[in-house]
Amino acid sequence: MTSSIKCIEPVFVEVIPNSLEQGKLYISLKYNAVLHLCACGCGNEVSTPLSTTQWKLFKNGNSVSLKPSIGNWSYPCKSHYFITNNEIQWAGRWGEEKIKSARKIDEQVRKRHNTRSIQKQSKQQPSKPKKKSLWAWIFGD
Repeated sequence: MTSSIKCIEPVFVEVIPNSLEQGKLYISLKYNAVLHLCACGCGNEVSTPLSTTQWKLFKNGNSVSLKPSIGNWSYPCKSHYFITNNEIQWAGRWGEEKIKSARKIDEQVRKRHNTRSIQKQSKQQPSKPKKKSLWAWIFGD
């Protein structure tokens, strides 16, 4: 880790800026997007999309928390940390097997969620109104 940070400042924006500043957590609620530069100081952009199957943002006054942890497994630094009340809390390094296992579980969770969403949407389709019989049409039954 080059020059890791201990705190991060939440910055609420509509659109994420083109260049990010170290130590700032850019949050776009409109687009359910949160971006920041890796807390280890390597300079890589870290994207944490907000959704029911990915990250959740918790606001407490002027501080924010992002759950679950941020594991930058695709970057050379492989940094792993939590953002809790604007503080960076470093977590242990993970080996390749643990990373593969976590990715597999994440994929299963997303698939299950997508399947449930599709099933829920199909149940919510408006039903076609029943056709009235000629008898009911004439006599108001």
